Amino acid sequence: MAVRACGLIIYRRLQPAPSSKVTDSIEYLLLQTSYGTHHWTPPKGHVDPGEDDLQTAFRETQEEAGLQASQLTLIEGYKKELHYPVRGKPKTVVYWLAEMKDCNTEIKLSEEHQAFQWLKLEDACKFAEYEDMQAMLKEVHQFLCSRE
Repeated sequence: MAVRACGLIIYRRLQPAPSSKVTDSIEYLLLQTSYGTHHWTPPKGHVDPGEDDLQTAFRETQEEAGLQASQLTLIEGYKKELHYPVRGKPKTVVYWLAEMKDCNTEIKLSEEHQAFQWLKLEDACKFAEYEDMQAMLKEVHQFLCSRE
């Protein structure tokens, strides 16, 4: 049976400089794990019994980044599933897209993570080592740009 996890790709919009495009002001939240290879990832985690996927995504975001569902706006129309092996077993991770209501809200990390960064797309892709994560971040950015 595949391991199932869910999470949120969280972004914030900074006040853009008058000369810049609106999409240049978008930053994505990545958390650095305090275990393993210390990889960078959006908040996510395993589905608990009795939980639906979206409940898991919000619970994990609250546990890992200290963000309440009320501090986020879920963006309609974006949901992505990634499939990859972990220690030889299949894993499915489902992501939704959410915007911070207040871009200055404090991030409070759990013990599972040792650092966080707000990153523009190019830097977020450098931090996210996995190709499918990089592709998803680019896809999210295109999705947001297409809504402007």
